Amino acid sequence: MSNIKYITEGGLKKLKEELHQLETFERPSISKQIAEARDKGDLSENAEYDAAKEAQGLLEMRIAKLKDTLANSRILDESKIDTSKVQLLNKVKIKNLNNKATMTYTLVPESEADLKAGKISISTPIAKGLLGKKVGDKVEIKVPNGLMTFEVVEISI
Repeated sequence: MSNIKYITEGGLKKLKEELHQLETFERPSISKQIAEARDKGDLSENAEYDAAKEAQGLLEMRIAKLKDTLANSRILDESKIDTSKVQLLNKVKIKNLNNKATMTYTLVPESEADLKAGKISISTPIAKGLLGKKVGDKVEIKVPNGLMTFEVVEISI
């Protein structure tokens, strides 16, 4: 039984583009490498052939995983996102009460996490600790370097 994964329209588009790239360009390229290696003779001691077959196996595994993810994905409607409490796809401004630093993160599905862009996975300790909180709520969250206290300053889309 497959798990349903929630994803944004942008995330879905990115997955479809990657699948197209793999099926349209990568798959034929690896097939060509296998054919070239096969033409070189004895396959029992042909390292190029073995490497190409291994690359083909990894590629097919990635394609299958992408197809499964796409088949089991549900698009989140960003227009229906509630901002009264922290949930998936909310942009959350929090203040670290330990060092007074303010940070803004968008809580996204795991497949769309990008810390440089301020997008953290819903499965991270900080995101899990913030889920369901409202503006003004304080929460203690265990992070790798200890226990931190955060205050929810703002919730938006």
